[in-house]
Amino acid sequence: MFRQKLPQEAADPLLGKPASFGIHRYLQGSSNLFEENRLLKFSIVGLFGITAVLVMALYSTSQNQRTIVIPFGASGDLYVTGGKPSSAYLRAMTRNIVALSGTYSALSADRQFQELLSIVHPTAYNGLRDSLNAVLDELANNPTLSIATYIRPDQPVTWTDRQILVPVEKIRVIGGVIRKFRGNLRIRYTIDAGRFWILSLTEEKFDAELR
Repeated sequence: MFRQKLPQEAADPLLGKPASFGIHRYLQGSSNLFEENRLLKFSIVGLFGITAVLVMALYSTSQNQRTIVIPFGASGDLYVTGGKPSSAYLRAMTRNIVALSGTYSALSADRQFQELLSIVHPTAYNGLRDSLNAVLDELANNPTLSIATYIRPDQPVTWTDRQILVPVEKIRVIGGVIRKFRGNLRIRYTIDAGRFWILSLTEEKFDAELR
């Protein structure tokens, strides 16, 4: 009579096989698992590499992004790239700052100083406002006082990424008396989010001559 196979015998694929067959199956399974793990590691490393490249590309794009900022209705090649303003931009800002802060009379000073304060950094606003208010008080006491300031053509304007040094000539007229001053206006500034901000305005090495 035929003997019915037991459930254990039907379920065991190694039943009736030599011992070497089981060892071969085990080694083959381990090898496949090792290959899968190695491929997974390569995939993870590749993913990290791609992520790093994308981050660097985004950073480079951000640093090289050009922001167009036109100060006081000026025109020309005025822009800021990666927090660094163009030479034309700095020249335009310098001319306007000198005009707003250095050429005024009792009639025009208040309006000009308000415009100047609009580009003063919040951290420096109160100090510069107080200095300009002192000038307004002087004008109130001397309504005939007028000041004219010019950038000297015989001296170069120099700048760094933090400040601009402007050789200027200032003419002060009051009561028929004209006094001429020569010195430097130092403009400390910063570029924040593509915008130019004044940090301080300082007059240096001014000498006066009675005329």
